[in-house]
Amino acid sequence: MDQKTFIWEMRRAKALAPENPDYWAGYRRGLRRQYHGKNFGTREEHARWLAFDRDGRGRGYRAGYSFTSSPFARACANGPQ
Repeated sequence: MDQKTFIWEMRRAKALAPENPDYWAGYRRGLRRQYHGKNFGTREEHARWLAFDRDGRGRGYRAGYSFTSSPFARACANGPQ
């Protein structure tokens, strides 16, 4: 994930947070781990977040962490052409 996509996704998640705050908080954290890699959080924290199942935080974290830049996501990140 490049910096532009990371920033775009973080802004999108922040804007959508009022709809489902736990999910989007997890998503933003997962994106940070995806973007910064091992420099963000510890192995233990990463395992703990991956294991969360009781609320949206775990689902959001897994979605953010597994983010890949699809052609649609790239088009959105680049804005209208």
